[in-house]
Amino acid sequence: MSRRTLQVADSIQRILSVVIQQELRDPRVGFATVMGVEVSADLQHARVRISAMGDAAQQTATLQGLQRAKGFLRRRLASELNNLRFNPEIHLELDKSLDYSFHIEGLLHEIALKPPQTDEG
Repeated sequence: MSRRTLQVADSIQRILSVVIQQELRDPRVGFATVMGVEVSADLQHARVRISAMGDAAQQTATLQGLQRAKGFLRRRLASELNNLRFNPEIHLELDKSLDYSFHIEGLLHEIALKPPQTDEG
């Protein structure tokens, strides 16, 4: 990634984080966090990874609420990123990395609690 794409990705992440936390009123959007943004080289597409609290149904509902608000999110981006020629198309996806890390942590905790086995024989 070039320095410019990294700067744009960082700006998009910062703006969307604030907008999602402070401006969205959709009840489906619970506690959602923008975990990362990857921008295409031509700056016309942004892949936005969202972490959402709750079970799978709640996470899906959060993503649906954000999908529904995509037009609003793009307009807010356009007003903040006025130095870009094109307003990037945003592609939202759930980020499962936190769920995965909690799962691994739980497995490691289980292993630590097991008594050591001795080889007898």
